[in-house]
Amino acid sequence: MACSILALALVIERFVSLKTAKIAPPRLLDEVLNVSRTGLPAPEVVTQLAQNSALGEVLASGLRALHVNPRCSESDLRSAMEGTGRMVAHRLERYLSALATIASAAPLMGLFGTVIGMIEIFGSQSPAGGATGGNPAQLAHGISVALYNTAFGLIIAIPSLIFWRYFRARVDAYLLTLELAAERLARHLNTLRK
Repeated sequence: MACSILALALVIERFVSLKTAKIAPPRLLDEVLNVSRTGLPAPEVVTQLAQNSALGEVLASGLRALHVNPRCSESDLRSAMEGTGRMVAHRLERYLSALATIASAAPLMGLFGTVIGMIEIFGSQSPAGGATGGNPAQLAHGISVALYNTAFGLIIAIPSLIFWRYFRARVDAYLLTLELAAERLARHLNTLRK
């Protein structure tokens, strides 16, 4: 029960946190390129950009690097955006390992419950050679009840694994978008400085 509640909470949290508008708004890079065609935007604009989204945060780090040192090298500019990109990537991947752990551990916990149930069922049967012997219907019912544990473990694990793979692919796509946008901004800013 705890795993199912935790998995559901993590899935809802990731759906809310990984919205495109919060991570990589579609037209943000074009807006930044247009604003920076005539020169570097003011620090207030850069601060507002950083608060806009994860992509804005990465792009703002490149603009800040130029505000701090207008003669910074291309590698320093890229390094500033890469550092911010790593922090953003860490935030995007938050809770994914917990969801993967639930997907891996839930079937094992269900199997553990089944094994414990089987031990109790077979332990409660009368010994072989007793006058009455075991009741086959009672034994079959006990085994079916014990197998519910495995089924519940799988019911939790399968959706958790599906959502983990979905969120993993979504995060990877966002990271690629951020990387390509940072590369494009770096080329744009270097062209303007020449």
